[in-house]
Amino acid sequence: MTAIVPADIAWVLMSTALVMLMVPALAFFYGGLVRRKNLVSTLVQCIIIFAVVSLVWFFWGYSFVYGKSIGGFIGFSPSLFGLNGITINTISSYAPTIPEILFFAFQLKFTAITPALIIGACAERIRFKSLLIFVVLWSTLVYSPIAHWMWNANGWLHVLGAVDFAGGIVVHVAAGLSALAAALVVGRRKGCVYWKDQMKALDQKGTNKTLPMGSEFKPTNIPYVILGAGLLWFGWFGFNGGSALAANNIAVSAVVVTNLAAAAAAVSWMIMDWVIKGKPSAVGIAVGAVCGLAAITAASGYVSFIAAVIIGLAAGIVSNLVANWRAGRSRIDDTLDVFACHGIGGIIGAVAIGLFATALVNPGVTGLFYGHAAQLGIQVLAVLVVSAFAFVGSYLLLRLVNVFSPLRVSAKEEEDGLDLSQHGEEAYHLD
Repeated sequence: MTAIVPADIAWVLMSTALVMLMVPALAFFYGGLVRRKNLVSTLVQCIIIFAVVSLVWFFWGYSFVYGKSIGGFIGFSPSLFGLNGITINTISSYAPTIPEILFFAFQLKFTAITPALIIGACAERIRFKSLLIFVVLWSTLVYSPIAHWMWNANGWLHVLGAVDFAGGIVVHVAAGLSALAAALVVGRRKGCVYWKDQMKALDQKGTNKTLPMGSEFKPTNIPYVILGAGLLWFGWFGFNGGSALAANNIAVSAVVVTNLAAAAAAVSWMIMDWVIKGKPSAVGIAVGAVCGLAAITAASGYVSFIAAVIIGLAAGIVSNLVANWRAGRSRIDDTLDVFACHGIGGIIGAVAIGLFATALVNPGVTGLFYGHAAQLGIQVLAVLVVSAFAFVGSYLLLRLVNVFSPLRVSAKEEEDGLDLSQHGEEAYHLD
């Protein structure tokens, strides 16, 4: 077994802290996008999800993901439940140069931020208690199996050859498709009018059709959005670079390609807004950067610098188109476009591995453009399986939770805002 390397401990410790910073970063990013009456609820949802899922991961989640595999589908090791068989000197085969408790802590951050991504799809209308129940069930019954399939050495997708360096599939595809299910089950916000219905109403009034696509729910605080996106960008260096689990060349490459993809997506989203809407949107630039970060996550340890730019450009363009389609042509009220950002971004990055992965970056993983066409098929299969499992699993769990704890607040509570109706607090006291 490889000896402990202090530099690796230092790097993964710092990366663990960086990923934790992404939780309040996401809270501000989402909080700035919702209306003022839902700002506090959105912030606190992100924080409490982190707390609740930390305990889920401690008591049973870590065992389900990294325990002894049962048929390649789920893990189970009693010694990992509550870390009862782990000491500060225990070493895991998954990270042989750092203590296992550090590996546990680093992976915990991924588990905790993933369900927090989902809440953006049903923001401003979901009941707090029901959300907490769903998060516990989702982390256990949806996230844990997917993470086991991809990241456990005996997980069936891992054995098949599917790869996901830092969670593009496990985190972003899973969260994006789960968010789509949440938007469908919880339903549209009060006052969210379908684009064709808006046009019909304008026709009846004889009004010139100048209304923007989709319902106009204005962000409450654009500086919060930009602050959140900037902190997410910063924290993502730990998210991707730390996934090397060592202070090595792959970690350095992962950090560089992460930055390039985010920059490329921010620029391509900005250009799309400029062309479609006539002005470069500040919110769009921030969202575009996050799309690029989601897209490069799976591929960050496998692709070259130029490939990262291509992935980022593609993510900014495609995610922008999907978001505009969702707002303008669909009946789906994915409040903060989680599917367009994380789902589509994650899919682009996961499939891109099958095209751009090169042994020059990471020996053992090679894509179509470097002579290994089979990797593309394997990556597509992994995306399809995880997408279907996450969507169907989330849909069924949400329906189940709704039976004994209604998912949606009452019309009056929604009108008053979740800050007051769920927490009895307000973001700002306007005397």
